[in-house]
Order: sequence, then structure tokens, then C-alpha cells
Amino acid sequence: MGLRPLGDKVVVKPSEEEEKTPGGILLPDTAKKKPQEGKVVAVGNGRILENGEIKPMSVKVGDTVLYAKYGGTEVTIDGQDYVLLDEDQVFAIIEG
Repeated sequence: MGLRPLGDKVVVKPSEEEEKTPGGILLPDTAKKKPQEGKVVAVGNGRILENGEIKPMSVKVGDTVLYAKYGGTEVTIDGQDYVLLDEDQVFAIIEG
């Protein structure tokens, strides 16, 4: 991937959207929910504090995370969709 985030930015590959309802009805693109879960594919170096120190990132490449539903910037690189988020738009790491 040719995308390297700066500072406290995180690049997430969103999970696939639901194609069917639990009852088996196929959903058109306009009815699909916007994903809020994805896998971290790149992280920046961390936030630069006022004293010049760099605060390390809380997430790392490979983490599965929950993020703000309408947060971040959507980008497409080589036909693949990604979301570029500030670290504080990542709410949780899914463990297990």
C-alpha cells in the first residue's frame, strides 16, 4: 500500500458491509450500514506534545478496531477503500 500516515493518523481497512439481513433479504447498496469496524493497516509515529516529545500510538498494524461512524476521510488506493482517522476517532480495539 502506498499510504504512510503522519503524526497521530491511522489508516483502517473497513470490514465488509452486510449483504443480507439476518432474515436472508439481499440489501441494495443504498440500504447497507456504513461499517464502524476495520483492520488497522498503517499508523503514524504518534502525537507531538507541547514539550516536543512524541506520544506513542495506542493502536498498531493488525489491530481490529471500532471507529467513529462518520469520522475520518475515505480514500481509495488501487481499487481498495480505506479510512484515514485521527487516533482519537478510534474508540476501541477488539480483542479475541
